[in-house]
Amino acid sequence: MNILQINSSARSAGSHSTTLADAIAARNQAAHPGASLTVRDLAAKPHPALDEAALSALFTPETQRSAEQAARVALDDALIAEVQAADVLILGVPMYNFGVSTQLKNWIDAISRARVTFRYTENGPEGLLTGKTVYVALARGGIHRDQASDTVVPYLRTVLGFLGMSDLRFVYAEGLGMGPEAERQGLAGARAEIDALFA
Repeated sequence: MNILQINSSARSAGSHSTTLADAIAARNQAAHPGASLTVRDLAAKPHPALDEAALSALFTPETQRSAEQAARVALDDALIAEVQAADVLILGVPMYNFGVSTQLKNWIDAISRARVTFRYTENGPEGLLTGKTVYVALARGGIHRDQASDTVVPYLRTVLGFLGMSDLRFVYAEGLGMGPEAERQGLAGARAEIDALFA
């Protein structure tokens, strides 16, 4: 089994979403001895945004790309290869201003490539990243679960599902910015959810 962990907090240290993602990775490894774990920390190694230069490189035929364009496409290729090889994905996802972090959005943009990770057919779009289990460790300062203020979970369900990943398992740590006791309860609740997933 190949496990891919994506830490998308802006912080490499002290991140609740990363701590929970680590816990989920440990439980997966315990359940599957010998499983390999790849960890990509998007704070320590940020992925570049999808800008005009990147789009130009992607839409230039491979044989006609400049060295700079080839290098830019290769960065996305590396992320796509990691996801393609993974049986299990673990995403550490903080909520920033009611959305995902810039780090995570850049990663999603990088792995979303027509004719590689999805394709359009006469029957509609088809995701090509199938057969994967995705755990999402959510960390929020307030309480947003099942509320209109939660744009993160619907977005992730949509974009990951579009890419073929429909087996999504969410773990919620909420109220983390509402004082020490609320933080303690939020993290305890998330750990209880992890326990339930691996019971």
